[in-house]
Amino acid sequence: MASLAFVGLGVMGFPMAGHLARAGHAVSVFNRDHTKISRWREAHAGTAAASARQAVEGAEAVFLCLGNDASVREVVLGPQGLLDAMAPGAVLVDHTTASAELARELALTCAARGIGWLDAPVSGGQVGAENGKLTIMCGGESQAFAAVEEFLGCYARCARLLGPAGAGQLAKMVNQICVAGIVQGLAEGLHFAQASGLDAGAVVEVIRQGAAQSWQMENRYASMLEGRFDFGFAVDWMRKDLGIVLEESRRNGSSLPLTALVDQLYAEVQAMGGRRWDTSSLLARLERNRDGGGRLE
Repeated sequence: MASLAFVGLGVMGFPMAGHLARAGHAVSVFNRDHTKISRWREAHAGTAAASARQAVEGAEAVFLCLGNDASVREVVLGPQGLLDAMAPGAVLVDHTTASAELARELALTCAARGIGWLDAPVSGGQVGAENGKLTIMCGGESQAFAAVEEFLGCYARCARLLGPAGAGQLAKMVNQICVAGIVQGLAEGLHFAQASGLDAGAVVEVIRQGAAQSWQMENRYASMLEGRFDFGFAVDWMRKDLGIVLEESRRNGSSLPLTALVDQLYAEVQAMGGRRWDTSSLLARLERNRDGGGRLE
């Protein structure tokens, strides 16, 4: 049994921390919204901490699952930052989708204190987190990865070290580039099928057996055709991720015209009132335009 800490009990962190507890580890948790700590404690064995600093005291490994660069920086390096409470030899694992630049900065800061670092963003969504089937893209030193690989296996079907600090975040950017293009393609395909008078569901049942098959098609086409988007990975979060991608592309000189276009299409979905809709709501924008521009609820 290992002594672990988990900071950030959102839709992803809540079940991820739960898997660690169910595996028999001693898990101390913290979240700024204390009601989430109470709910987690009702479901899992573990310790509720009064602060992030308290949560990480004595922990062999600390896991973060937060919102963005600013929140990670504040929790790790702020006036009440947890880094000062971590012991040398511990490992800090950041599951937040954040910038590679921040990952590299924190890796250097951790190294100066004898603390291991991994940037380890995840893919698989809430369902993947709940089922313990996430994919984790890691950047950092091999020693740090080896020290926590067993713990990552509690909620991942695949966790791989892809390079030095920042590599995990860069790999997550690749993931989001691919997802953005696939979702827009699926939305356009379903939109085209409906405009053509086809039974779009029947069409998908056929083409999913061939080269067009994708995770998005398997898991989202039915809800898309129902016009149901009040679940899943929110458009606001996808735009945050794509903003990170586009900023990095300006830094490394890569050309991402499709990603930039889909980012703007998501801006239109936000303007429709879909800030918290699932990313598959790109179809709602197309259907709105076909129906004359009315607002979808």
